[in-house]
Amino acid sequence: MDDADARVTLGLLGAWALHDAEEVVMVPRWLRAHVPKLRERFPGVPDRVWRRLESIDEHEFRVAVTGMGVLIAASAAHGHRTGGRSAAYQTALLAFGLHGAGHLALSGAVRGYTPGAATSAMVVVPFTLWARNELRRAGVLRSTRTRDIVWGVALTAAALTATHTLAQRLTHGRQRNR
Repeated sequence: MDDADARVTLGLLGAWALHDAEEVVMVPRWLRAHVPKLRERFPGVPDRVWRRLESIDEHEFRVAVTGMGVLIAASAAHGHRTGGRSAAYQTALLAFGLHGAGHLALSGAVRGYTPGAATSAMVVVPFTLWARNELRRAGVLRSTRTRDIVWGVALTAAALTATHTLAQRLTHGRQRNR
């Protein structure tokens, strides 16, 4: 058994940074332009979801991305320290790949581009597959069970909810104190 090299472990942070750069540039603008059309197309989505999406501004989104960056950096660093053996790192890597697949599925559902889809196709999914293969070759990849996938999706949802909730509170608090 060998350790996975830094390209595999710390590469998670680099791949994430490229992906989230696309999101930082595109999400708030894309939401403003597309939520009205999506509201009409998907009437079953609760109105509170659409209102929340419409309320996200550039500053709030950047704060949320920064929070997620802290979580990804910690996962990548732990993966590096453990030679890729860390369950936390491997779960974060799996969740990252599932997140990218989710972006592609969302683009399919809306029948067009959604923020994050370009780097999901070109960076997120390929990096995840490559990194998992490298972990396998090093003999440190844990087998992936259905519960690992469920756990990865749940952790992604929890991290997104936590970082966006924190960002909303921080930015709205900042605006109130001006």
